[in-house]
Amino acid sequence: MTRALSYAAMAVALVVALAVGVFDSNGPRSPEDRVNALAATIRCPQCRSQSAGDSDAPTAQAVREEIAERVDEGQSDGEIRAYFASTYGDEILLRPPASGVGALVWAVPVAAFVLAAGGLAYAFSRWKRWT
Repeated sequence: MTRALSYAAMAVALVVALAVGVFDSNGPRSPEDRVNALAATIRCPQCRSQSAGDSDAPTAQAVREEIAERVDEGQSDGEIRAYFASTYGDEILLRPPASGVGALVWAVPVAAFVLAAGGLAYAFSRWKRWT
């Protein structure tokens, strides 16, 4: 009974840690922070291996300026990302969309981890009975 309780406590701690990491309640505070946060999620159109926030290329600078203009106009983060995705294609986004086929990018690793952990737990429980 105590072993099951300790496993349940570890599972709760893991879920809480994951929830704290996923849900960021302290969003960008200023427009500059918001521009930098958005630029970090959009790929540089020229270099392709860096975000627009990290790159010094002229096209990355143009992307940052476009983001700043759209932030000043009051557009939401989703609207700004949608604009860049419609202009350059979905590959411009460093974070794939969490709906449609893009959801597979998020769901498959989680499902694989859960199945692997379950398989290991099953194998260890059977192995424990034989020894």
